[in-house]
Amino acid sequence: MEAAVAIIGGTGLYELFGPGAPGHLDQVTPTTAFGEPSGPIDIAEIAGVRVAFLPRHGVGHRWPAHSVPYRANMAALADMGVRQVIAPCAVGSLQREVEPGSLVIPDQMVDQTGGRVQTYYDEFHGKTFHAQFAEPYCQRLRESLLATSVHAGWPALDGGSLVVIDGPRFSTSAEAKWYAAAGWSLVNMTGHPEAVLAREKRLCYAPLALVTDYAANLTEGPGVSEAEVYAMFAKNTARIRAVLLDSIAHLSDAAGCGCCGA
Repeated sequence: MEAAVAIIGGTGLYELFGPGAPGHLDQVTPTTAFGEPSGPIDIAEIAGVRVAFLPRHGVGHRWPAHSVPYRANMAALADMGVRQVIAPCAVGSLQREVEPGSLVIPDQMVDQTGGRVQTYYDEFHGKTFHAQFAEPYCQRLRESLLATSVHAGWPALDGGSLVVIDGPRFSTSAEAKWYAAAGWSLVNMTGHPEAVLAREKRLCYAPLALVTDYAANLTEGPGVSEAEVYAMFAKNTARIRAVLLDSIAHLSDAAGCGCCGA
């Protein structure tokens, strides 16, 4: 079964798209050349749009960020006909003015991971392929998310650089101070290689980032805990769902977007 739009998310969103939810059509677990995705993919029809929901960390949060089968995830979505991917995620703030509870649509990404496979092109087979990635996120999709966040009553902050770390540990204070001094705004564990794999599959991709905490450069003591992150995400789940539903209903057509030829 095909879908035009995909949501890659986790806790609090299963009920929106999963079995028993309004508009739910099917649940599939496809196999790709890169293995199986993180978990079963639910397909639902929302506002006349067929949407695929993929649990990034698997059902029950099985996969830590560094072990998520990113290549299988994006390959599965592309094989289903998906053209646009919205990626809700939790992020820490590196800048005091970006407060916990804020919604942000970043416009840049910095990869500080190590060892994650970030391409489908392990071999070129006579033809080289280098994805354009100066602008890592689809601008048209970003603009759509920014507009619908206002419409949903939770205006998102426009722009900022998302630095992606391996995890599963949080950053040290020194690392967070280094990231902040570079001018980066947010820190997260899952934004890479999702974005570049989406680009290689010619998919429009944009993150929808919920700021759950201040990073270690802005706190004292042991820093943020996993429980605090989950609590902030749970507190804002209803609002994220509202933005997602509104976004799906008002997405612009992906046809002709530069991501398709990058």
